[in-house]
Amino acid sequence: MKQWIARAIALAGLMGCGMTQQALAQPAAEPPAAGAETGHHPGHHGSSDGAFHRRFDDAAKWAREFDNPERDSWQKPEEVVEALRLNGDSSVADIGAGTGYFSVKIARRIPEGKVFAADVEPDMVRYLGQRSQTEGVANLKPVLAGTDAANLPEPVDLILIVDTYHHIGHRKPYFVKLKSSLRPNGRLVIIDFKADSPNGPPPEHRISPEKVTEEMREAGYVLAEARDFLPRQYFLVFKADGS
Repeated sequence: MKQWIARAIALAGLMGCGMTQQALAQPAAEPPAAGAETGHHPGHHGSSDGAFHRRFDDAAKWAREFDNPERDSWQKPEEVVEALRLNGDSSVADIGAGTGYFSVKIARRIPEGKVFAADVEPDMVRYLGQRSQTEGVANLKPVLAGTDAANLPEPVDLILIVDTYHHIGHRKPYFVKLKSSLRPNGRLVIIDFKADSPNGPPPEHRISPEKVTEEMREAGYVLAEARDFLPRQYFLVFKADGS
């Protein structure tokens, strides 16, 4: 009996050592402040609808990451907003708005316009409503989006989708439906992670700009412009075909 216990203890010690070595051998993930997604985590999974699903249901927690000033160095928010070429009275929809990283900046840029900050997470929508009040951006309007539709209350001049395209399932019918939310000559901007970005979804769930362009073409859009000033993301501008 004593010999069996001794063998068990020795085996457990070897297993613990092996697990420690394996953990040390794995590359460290980028600090959360550098990006919203940094590899495989509980709650992440792909699905047959082509989306990479993840819950973002604790707005206060995610605000510490999404709105961390360190993100500005690679997200270049001021340059992004400038590249959107908005008028003071433009109407914008920020789909997948999260905690409002872009929504608030855009709302301040277009004081006579409006920003519909849409998200599928009820707690994010609650947080956006609270933030619009505390930061004095009354033209920011929270919208509870659905998984199959943005639920925008009216057509807009520009739709912005940042780091969210890979989370959208059944993308062709989704974007076909979304065309009705664009005003004549409206634009749709998709910003998402490049294959070699140090942060973002796991590599197997990243969608190349070529694939995005092809999927959008199938949904009835044409690529109008591509910008390359972001180090970790591509920046694609689409218009509805025929607009």
